[in-house]
Amino acid sequence: MKPFSLLIKPTGPDCNIACKYCFYTGKTEMFGTHKHRMSDEVMERMVSDFMGLGFPVSSFAWQGGEPTLMGLDFYKRVVETQQRCGDDGQAVSNALQTNGILLDDEWAAFLKQYSWLVGISLDGPKYLHDHYRKDRGGNGTYDRVVAGIEACRRARVEFNILVLLNNLNVEKPDELFDFFVKEKNIRFLQFVPCVEPGGEKGKLTDFSTSAEQYGRFICRIFDRWLDYGPTKLSIRLFDSLLNYIVNGQHTNCTFNKSCSDYMVVEHNGDAFCCDFFVEEGCRMGNIMETHIGELITGEVKRKFARAKNTSCTKCMLCRWRKCCYGGCLKDRYSAWGNFEDATPLCEGYKMIFDYTMPKLAHLAARLAAGELR
Repeated sequence: MKPFSLLIKPTGPDCNIACKYCFYTGKTEMFGTHKHRMSDEVMERMVSDFMGLGFPVSSFAWQGGEPTLMGLDFYKRVVETQQRCGDDGQAVSNALQTNGILLDDEWAAFLKQYSWLVGISLDGPKYLHDHYRKDRGGNGTYDRVVAGIEACRRARVEFNILVLLNNLNVEKPDELFDFFVKEKNIRFLQFVPCVEPGGEKGKLTDFSTSAEQYGRFICRIFDRWLDYGPTKLSIRLFDSLLNYIVNGQHTNCTFNKSCSDYMVVEHNGDAFCCDFFVEEGCRMGNIMETHIGELITGEVKRKFARAKNTSCTKCMLCRWRKCCYGGCLKDRYSAWGNFEDATPLCEGYKMIFDYTMPKLAHLAARLAAGELR
């Protein structure tokens, strides 16, 4: 069996803030408005069955909603269960994607002790971050997020910053680069374009980024990255493109040939094909009823994995087809309600590939020759 990872939502859609652009808030309609928390019974079955598959590395990614709402004791029990279920020499990887609000010194000490990788959402300087990322009282969250980041720094926790590119911050690439790299000394960054349906076919929300905006932003960030020093700063998109040039494989699932790298496990044990398709049509089953190994090879997952290859004339004629494979299925569906039409970011991707790939190929050759350290 090809190794895959788990993306776990132990609190379902529950969150302690109320970002305007959040795509997952609406899942309360699917799971009900009550409090959602993963039980130890579900957690232990998930860990036991997954680690029992015997992959060299068992990769767990904890997301939300907001996963820290489970409380630190839950994750201590997770680690104990992983240690109990693992075979000698079997490695475990844990990642936590969080808004950072609840991170403090106690959390940071735990994350450091067990080498958890942490992703923290921060959209830029205070005025940009607080525009969309507010709590339920309408208050900005910037100061609390930065406090969580500083707790991670004190404990030397390895963390990256996830920037959701919206209609505002996407227009400010230089300001964002200076803020994250020069002011905040961030060394691991990922920029994720906001692409959310606007209620009409072919239309996106006002807070989404357009293809042209995204393309211009990434090309400018690329120039700044090259000038700053590619070996001193990791930007997820550029890392993935470099890996594609060298090994023919992306590290970013957005550009993979098929959607088969992971499965989602919700708080109640329901399993889904993708983070962006937690809906009944993509429900694979429940881990309390069917073994994880059977779910990942079931027809629902196989059908979803093939969906990326759905015929799209524009993609078939594009010279970058094998570099992008049409981008994320979610973006296609958000804009058009189907998988047949091209992603709304298509022209942005082409702008990015045309601009960056020749320079990245040259950079890859220099790295291979040991010219850059």
